[in-house]
Amino acid sequence: MPDSSFRILIIDQNVTRAAILEDGLREAGHADVVVIRDTSNLLKRIVDTGPDVIFIDLENPNRDVLEQMFQVSRVVQRPIAMFVDKSDAGMTEQAVLAGVSAYVVDGLKKERISSILELCISRFKAFNLLRDELDRTRQQLEERKLVDRAKGILMKQRNMTEEEAYALMRKTAMNENLKLSDVAQSIITAAKMFK
Repeated sequence: MPDSSFRILIIDQNVTRAAILEDGLREAGHADVVVIRDTSNLLKRIVDTGPDVIFIDLENPNRDVLEQMFQVSRVVQRPIAMFVDKSDAGMTEQAVLAGVSAYVVDGLKKERISSILELCISRFKAFNLLRDELDRTRQQLEERKLVDRAKGILMKQRNMTEEEAYALMRKTAMNENLKLSDVAQSIITAAKMFK
């Protein structure tokens, strides 16, 4: 069960639909619920509210709304559940690409709100783990490319084998208390200066 101390933001211009969401959340034990009905200057309003989770209820989202949600999800990086009355495969795909954690079509029932909140948070956490892993993998790949380039420079300039170049870089990194990629970057930078 999600933490009941979460601040949950509901964005909905329709008073009745917003009340269904708010009632469902309050009945599930979530007291810190904020409702925004005016979507002008939405990003600023979201940042000012500082929610832990965002619920958006729209009748029929269009591409502009989904683009706005993509911008919001990149800036605030929070779980987002979007409720819509109608959708198609393209809209669903765009919503997922926009960072929506739960995209619920024709499912606005007070009894389901708590389980949708749990799903939204779980999917958001899983997505963030994957994104973090991807970022780490990209960083490691970039560092490896730097090390390989630096080894090539040392092999060429000092007439070393690959093993000797790597050993020299590793020894320098340990002696200077630096990362191997930092030493590699220094070698690359120095080589560019002396071209």
